[in-house]
Amino acid sequence: MTHPGPGVMPGLEPPAAADPVDRAAGSAAARLNGAAASAVPGPAGAAPGAGHPAVPAVLGGAVLQPQLDAFLAAHEDELIEFRRDLHAHPELGYAEHRTTAKIAERLRAAGLDPVILPKGTGLFCDIGPADGTTVALRADIDALPLQDEKEDVPYRSTVQGVAHACGHDVHTTMVLGAGLFLAQQAEAGLLPGRVRLLFQPAEETPGGALDVMAAGGIAGVDRAFALHCDPRIEVGQLGLRTGPITAACDKVYVKVTGPGGHTARPHLTADLVYALAKIVTELPSALSRRVDPRSSLSLVWGRVSAGSVANAIPDDGIAEGTVRCLDDEAWHRAPEMMKALLQSVAAAYDVEASLEYIRGVPPTVNEAASVQMFRDAAAQVMDEEGVVPTPQSLGGEDFGWYLESIPGALARLGVRTPGSSGEYDLHRGDFDVDERCIAVGLRVLSATALTALWEGGRPGDAEPIEGAALA
Repeated sequence: MTHPGPGVMPGLEPPAAADPVDRAAGSAAARLNGAAASAVPGPAGAAPGAGHPAVPAVLGGAVLQPQLDAFLAAHEDELIEFRRDLHAHPELGYAEHRTTAKIAERLRAAGLDPVILPKGTGLFCDIGPADGTTVALRADIDALPLQDEKEDVPYRSTVQGVAHACGHDVHTTMVLGAGLFLAQQAEAGLLPGRVRLLFQPAEETPGGALDVMAAGGIAGVDRAFALHCDPRIEVGQLGLRTGPITAACDKVYVKVTGPGGHTARPHLTADLVYALAKIVTELPSALSRRVDPRSSLSLVWGRVSAGSVANAIPDDGIAEGTVRCLDDEAWHRAPEMMKALLQSVAAAYDVEASLEYIRGVPPTVNEAASVQMFRDAAAQVMDEEGVVPTPQSLGGEDFGWYLESIPGALARLGVRTPGSSGEYDLHRGDFDVDERCIAVGLRVLSATALTALWEGGRPGDAEPIEGAALA
């Protein structure tokens, strides 16, 4: 059973919220109660409202659901085929030329004017009036360098060693579908602001978010939202979390040098392997103790290499790893802290150490108000048990770059077939989704965009918009 939404017929209102958070959540609907009176039809041939008492129209899910149902009845099969086409033709970061062309072609067919990013892959597209609030919906369009190991599906990757094993084909399709639905709303004069669709390249590289930003993709945007597939959650569920939902993820490269020598005479050399081992073991613990433990700052090595024979002390060695963090302040401080600690340990063993610190992505920190908009929107278009808590992840997600500049939120969309026994994870060659998630994601994104636009209001426009789909 779906919730009727925050705007309902008089006498059918839900109980009043008992705390300030709940009261604030319904503020947008309360401001616009009655904004869609003409959405209640009169007798055939009658003027809007003729012969009917002057009551507010049903807003929220009671109006939005039928509109989404009608849109999906006409377009769901097309969207599934679009997703399958992308899945069969995956492209790596900054090589998404075909994908970009397919998205742009469909948007132009709907009368929209997409803007291709300067590097030739990825695009953004505006829908609706420029005045008032602007909300962005973001999708990532690149695939992974993995072999598609699925069998017996007609949309298996046709590109050797490349697969959509993270759901970016689904993200792209959901944002495209939401954009097409919202374009219909805009054409009917029912969109109270602007929606910007962001189809971002190279999320896995990463770096695509920075290209979108450099091209002006979030200029003028008030809030940004995104969904990410989660194979641990069943279709029909939405995972929400306030605060950090994914971690910063940076790469580090340490090189240690010193005079080599014979293992029989380590006192005549800098015992480089021993020094490298001390760096590898001491830096993670020392780094974690320089910050608040709640930041979850961690350094984990993935590759250590030195020497080639047992009886010779080498003159260089390397260690490579990743730094992950849930706190933005600690993430910004991490490079200087690590450099100072590295020099301290290296000096104790008379070796030289250099650090190459490669920024990846910041933590994705969900703003509370934006998470509430997701929650309010989900209440319009999902089963009442659909919203579930989701844990923090130490995985990286470059949506965090947008949220460094503007408020917003990332939510996790269930893609697992209910009752299925298989265990599927992201970044695996056998990754797949229950395609019913596309319709769910489209509904959530559309409702969230409308919720955020109404929450922002329309400066200078005191008149209600008749037939508005969502308050």
